[in-house]
Amino acid sequence: MAIKALFFDIDGTLVSFKTHQIPESTVDALRKVHDKGVKIFISTGRPLKFIVNLSQIEDLIDGYVTTNGALCFIGNKTICCNSINKDEVEKILKKCEEANCPSVVVGENNIAVYNHETIVDKIFREGLGLGDFEFANLEDTLHENILQMTPFLTLEEEAALMPTLPGCTSGRWSPDFTDITDLKADKGKGITAIAKHEDIDITETMAFGDGGNDNTMLLTAGIGIAMGNANESTKQVADYITDTVDEDGIKNALLHFGVIEAS
Repeated sequence: MAIKALFFDIDGTLVSFKTHQIPESTVDALRKVHDKGVKIFISTGRPLKFIVNLSQIEDLIDGYVTTNGALCFIGNKTICCNSINKDEVEKILKKCEEANCPSVVVGENNIAVYNHETIVDKIFREGLGLGDFEFANLEDTLHENILQMTPFLTLEEEAALMPTLPGCTSGRWSPDFTDITDLKADKGKGITAIAKHEDIDITETMAFGDGGNDNTMLLTAGIGIAMGNANESTKQVADYITDTVDEDGIKNALLHFGVIEAS
């Protein structure tokens, strides 16, 4: 069956952690598929304000799954938006207080940090290339609908917390933190909503990822592809494992499945 839509995680999939750029082989491959009429969508854990590293392909992007599926949109049209129950937001903050750790708090309009520590700046400003991004006031942000919480909890602390949050799901793509969203929001549900809106059968989609929060997307798409640099849980659920982001992984996978042809 012909592929009609591609969904891409950003960090470690489209964008190299080494260069903080999209490899030119990927840019060229995406231009080829877009010229053929294949739609290109971003599917990321980043909220919209954190998406600052896609200038190389902005003109090719047809829509976005952001904050792990909590907010999905095409142009100015919101496809779905799911926020975390306020009681569960409070439970997450309480757990962070007990664990003495920070959490990024993503509202519908603003992004703030609870218990700000240097690790937040190291990972988000430096590691994700946000530079001098200015976080909003926490109290103001908590008055908004909260789309995602990113607490810097250990695996053990996360395991203890999640049973107390029956309305939430968790996706970890870093050893330092996890992304918590409403149960109705994950990347798999996000790409399903986008595909349905575009009248594309989910079997006609292909998804690329490298982290634990990509697993639902890879399981949902017609073809799920793990990057060569993906973690083991992501490789285990993938239909195909390609090369790393820095070794032309996206281009090579598109060639392998005949989405593009060798030039």
